[in-house]
Amino acid sequence: MADDFTTAQDKSVAADSAGTEVVTNPKKKESWLEVVKTIFYALLIAGVIRSFLFQPFNIPSGSMEDTLLIGDYLFVSKAAYGYSRYSFPFGIIPFDGRFWAGKPTRGDVVVFKFPGDNSTDYIKRLIGLPGDRIQMKDGVLYINDKAVPKVKVDDYIEDDLGTPHHVPKFRETLPNGVSYYVLDRTPDGDLDNTQVFVVPEGHYFMMGDNRDNSADSRANVGYVPFENFVGKAEIIFFSKDESARIWELWKLPLAIRYGRIAELVH
Repeated sequence: MADDFTTAQDKSVAADSAGTEVVTNPKKKESWLEVVKTIFYALLIAGVIRSFLFQPFNIPSGSMEDTLLIGDYLFVSKAAYGYSRYSFPFGIIPFDGRFWAGKPTRGDVVVFKFPGDNSTDYIKRLIGLPGDRIQMKDGVLYINDKAVPKVKVDDYIEDDLGTPHHVPKFRETLPNGVSYYVLDRTPDGDLDNTQVFVVPEGHYFMMGDNRDNSADSRANVGYVPFENFVGKAEIIFFSKDESARIWELWKLPLAIRYGRIAELVH
């Protein structure tokens, strides 16, 4: 009696209607399945790390000079302030408030979602806590009607088309002892004198260290809801100047700022 099925001895060799042998390879199918599974698990692990632990960011503007420079790449701690919907990619998990919330500290360098669209990432220094009175007078920062100490240090020197450009640089020290550098590019700049800002409950007042070149809570950013916090800037893991794009590998060795790699963000 004729057998309608290939036997075990056929070893996965069958014949098509034209009599041509067709060889099937189960192992090849299994290998592709393993590749897909590996990619899936890798993306899953990366997503967990990005959402719950550390997320990389790069600095596209000079609003935080010279604390952070254009071309710096840094890790942001997602656990520092707990988690809100903005801790996750595209805010895909819709919920209100934060869980496992950690208390922000005055002077922290914070990544947050711009309150105007709740999607654009901004990075600034946390200056005002809920209930604080914040004001700029003649370029001096006042918190709760007391001037923040501002001491002149050596100028910040930047390259301006091959010519050194000196920018006045100062050290500020906040009431809690956190100290950092700020730049004062323009005497009597537009934001050197402001109204008194009273920070609402559940919100924070943010400022860039490059005081005359920063869109922050003094202007269009406004008060930042705690819910919009993404994380705290912790460490610079890579830095390059603007002489090379990230994909121009042949230029990178001369463009890398080696001294900034592994520098903590203060």
